[in-house]
Amino acid sequence: MAAEVIAKAGLSVTVFERMPSVGRKLLMAGRGGLNITHSEPIEQFRSRYGAAAAWMSPLLDAFPPAALRAWCDDLGQETFVGSSGRVFPRAMKASPLLRAWIGRLEALGVRLVTRAEWTGWNAAGALTFRDGSDHKADATVLALGGASWPRLGADGSWVPLLPDIGVAPLKPANCGFEVAWSAHFRSRYAGTPLKRIAVSFNGQMVRGEAMITANGIEGGAIYAVSAAARDAILRDGAAELQIDLRPDIDAADLTTQLAEPRRGASLSNFLRKRVNLAPVAIGLVQEALHRGDTALDAASLARLIKAWPLRLVAPSGLARAISTAGGVVLSELDENLMLRRRPGVFVAGEMLDWEAPTGGYLLQGCLATGMAAGRGVLSWLGQGV
Repeated sequence: MAAEVIAKAGLSVTVFERMPSVGRKLLMAGRGGLNITHSEPIEQFRSRYGAAAAWMSPLLDAFPPAALRAWCDDLGQETFVGSSGRVFPRAMKASPLLRAWIGRLEALGVRLVTRAEWTGWNAAGALTFRDGSDHKADATVLALGGASWPRLGADGSWVPLLPDIGVAPLKPANCGFEVAWSAHFRSRYAGTPLKRIAVSFNGQMVRGEAMITANGIEGGAIYAVSAAARDAILRDGAAELQIDLRPDIDAADLTTQLAEPRRGASLSNFLRKRVNLAPVAIGLVQEALHRGDTALDAASLARLIKAWPLRLVAPSGLARAISTAGGVVLSELDENLMLRRRPGVFVAGEMLDWEAPTGGYLLQGCLATGMAAGRGVLSWLGQGV
């Protein structure tokens, strides 16, 4: 995005890409349908960036979701709003968008150089690369990513290359968590989705789905509370969430249903037939019963189903996280995303210290910061915006 902004102003631009091809993480993001942004009101949209909302808001206002949708349209990739408010290209894939975008950049004269791993600067101030080559630039935009999904190119190895720059530690964001399942539950339900649930933590409640894994739990509903849960684990050593296994029925009605006579049915069959619990949800109830967490009376079972206690002991590693928290801190940057200690060097994307939930906010934030960095370069070079 920075390259597009700069090239449209008539400047010569070279993009150095570490991997053999560009846009690999964008393609990964599009595997299940490229959720490129969200349609909610901009005031609510800005709030999704949490602690970074104040400084991100002007960047988002300069390139809001409506502008991103128009940008997609200009590339021949019409978008639509899904039932959740999330925005997708009609093609539901990233590859047509990426091909059109690369075509646009090439038409603008942008030079793409792949397999070019940046290693810093030499004594003359030129950019240096792993193959021994160097490149002198009038201005540089660093967009080296966070550290999630390292096989796609971003592994955080840039941090030591900026020893004089303040960088908040890179942490997993939109991540799963480790849970101490019993051997029986793990062997039976690993790889099973938990559908139509609600997850609550620290006063935040999110409806959605999750996936039981051999070592814990992941999925959209978990990712939505992952930042707060991750920070609680770092602070307290663990975090306890509550899962509502039947969010569409209130506790009183559920208690009434559970008070019906079992008539010889096993607990599993009773929960399946009477309150329509899925096998994995029944497995969670039995997991709690085996631990002695609750009694078998109707009121106790209803409380357990409405607030199943999920103890998270550690976030999954960075390599499995959807995105990365931490990065270059705001105090190191001016209003144009230029490093104060390295004039002419700008930073964009996940290298910056911000995080957001899934739902289109990540791509919107990356593209908005890329546009801001590109405009910053033009301002630095006296080209106007």
